[in-house]
Amino acid sequence: MNLELKKPLTAIAYIVAFLAIQTVVQLIVLGAEMAIKGDTPQLDGIGFLIAMGSFSVITIALFAWLKWTPLKRTFIQSRPWTTLFWCFIASLGAIIPSVFFQEQMPEWSDSIKQYIEQTAQTMLQMMNTPGGYAVICLLAPVAEEMVFRGAALRTLLEWKPERRWLMITLSALLFALAHMNPAQFIHPFLIGLLLGWMYERTGSIIPGIIYHWANNTVAYLLARIYQDPEVRITDIFGSQSRALMAVGFSLLIFIPAIYQLNLWMKKR
Repeated sequence: MNLELKKPLTAIAYIVAFLAIQTVVQLIVLGAEMAIKGDTPQLDGIGFLIAMGSFSVITIALFAWLKWTPLKRTFIQSRPWTTLFWCFIASLGAIIPSVFFQEQMPEWSDSIKQYIEQTAQTMLQMMNTPGGYAVICLLAPVAEEMVFRGAALRTLLEWKPERRWLMITLSALLFALAHMNPAQFIHPFLIGLLLGWMYERTGSIIPGIIYHWANNTVAYLLARIYQDPEVRITDIFGSQSRALMAVGFSLLIFIPAIYQLNLWMKKR
């Protein structure tokens, strides 16, 4: 194999392995559900939750065992509580602007809209299922950070350290594509850029896990409160003008948080 291509191909292989685990586990859960219920082959919210929890645990165990994601205590032993606090604050400040921007995108075709609606409904069912918070907000962030930052981005940065922002952008693009939801492409891509920057600056996946956990927790709480998979920022705040005010207020939280992170983040 061309040594120049080995690193990027390895990074892609990590993500392919993650998606393969996800697919195989979903097929196993689907088969079990069909055997029990004997009806049409379609996972419901509980089935998807079991599948997500299972492949998240398998991913975490596999990537740690094979050392695809090196796990070090150096960062947490340095007691980076200020950095982690600002990661949490940055996540809270970024959610509304990112989702609002995503909602301004053009309408999708009917077939894609139907897929998006089905996916959103399934996610709502998962969040309403006991154990939903643990899987969506705790296990999933750890698994995804291990794969996309701890394995894939780490390898890309080893390949082209002098082009770190290009590597961060590539990893964010792969992160967004792996979610396989056109309606949610912009939000995970923007998050991927931030998480990649945090990883490049600290060399640790812990800041990304904190950010990812806060982001998913807010989405979980909104879903539980509104019980509408298609609720929009303008629906939550009552009007376009109030939604824009919320975006502005959120940016007043997000921008100072990023400034503080830039001051505090450093490799340990």
